[in-house]
Amino acid sequence: MSGRADSDTHPGISEAGDTEAGDTEADDVRAAAARDGAEDADDAGGGAENDAEGEEEDPAQVARRARWTAAGAGALLALAGLAAALLRLTGPAPALVPAAYALGAAVCALAAFLGSRGRTRRALWLLIAGVMVMALGDQFD
Repeated sequence: MSGRADSDTHPGISEAGDTEAGDTEADDVRAAAARDGAEDADDAGGGAENDAEGEEEDPAQVARRARWTAAGAGALLALAGLAAALLRLTGPAPALVPAAYALGAAVCALAAFLGSRGRTRRALWLLIAGVMVMALGDQFD
């Protein structure tokens, strides 16, 4: 005997040669699946309730929204970092603080550029790194 004792035979394999009276449960499952498939085919024809629910978004639209989000967030964080660097530069803070803000702003600007080019995962990680650099620089104040 080979195989594990607690494993069942896949239904697709056991159906081929197994047509005993005890297979009513498998027949019920198959009938329910066929009925669900027929209902799905009827719903696919269109209708107001189908448009509101379950309609998948266009992948191009999702990618476009991700690019705009990454580019916008990167640009916003880069501007905030530059403004903080300029404010800290004019104050009594150590030179490391405005340098950290400027470096974080540069990383966020790079993230905005990559996000606009479609590299949204890399842009997200660069945004996180840029904000972390800015926060680390603020700790030196």
